[in-house]
Amino acid sequence: MTDHDVIPAPPTPRVPVRGGGTFPVRRIYCVGRNFADHAREMGATAPASKAERGQPTFFLKPADAIVTDGEAAYPPGTADLQHEIELVVALGQDAPPGVLDRDAAQALVFGYGLGLDLTRRDLQAVAKAKGLPWDTGKAFDQSAPVGELVPAAEAGELAPRKLSLTINGQLRQQSRLDQLIWDVPDILCELSKLYALRAGDLVFMGTPAGVATLQPGDACTGRLDDLLELNCRIAPPRV
Repeated sequence: MTDHDVIPAPPTPRVPVRGGGTFPVRRIYCVGRNFADHAREMGATAPASKAERGQPTFFLKPADAIVTDGEAAYPPGTADLQHEIELVVALGQDAPPGVLDRDAAQALVFGYGLGLDLTRRDLQAVAKAKGLPWDTGKAFDQSAPVGELVPAAEAGELAPRKLSLTINGQLRQQSRLDQLIWDVPDILCELSKLYALRAGDLVFMGTPAGVATLQPGDACTGRLDDLLELNCRIAPPRV
């Protein structure tokens, strides 16, 4: 008797790559409170120095939360959908066993993109107040719009680049990437202590201050200087 799927296999989510091809997504890791100004905005204490950073906050989104067609539906169950613009790191190699050092971590990176960590803030707030996981606030359908990926060799040095988000043409969020509490190699090293990182993984690196409410019809435009752009419209709720 031959093994076979008893239901159709779902398609693998894929992100377009500049210059051609697509990047199949295995898993989405997200970093919370990775800009000091956003940590303070959320009521948390921001570290005064790298020595005081402690451990980063991680959560996950399902791979099928990816949106690449420029439109995300306003989700059910919330009255406070909020935007969080983020640098996205795409891994092109499996990590070797054990904890990564910075050079080995950087070597895993295939490229970079921009993503929106859409958040049902009211549901997240309830979960946080009760000491519960953030899944209902973070890991919902179409909660991860992502733009095209650019290979790491084209991106060059990230630290001085400016991450920004406008909503309907009005600037909401802006910060240089050198303001990250944990940079890309830092985060990959920390993740390697907890997970087996693999080719196809995406890492959302955290958002600067300025998160705010979105409404159906809002047009979101994220930029990383002139290197990357993400455009996404918030569509009416599905009925």
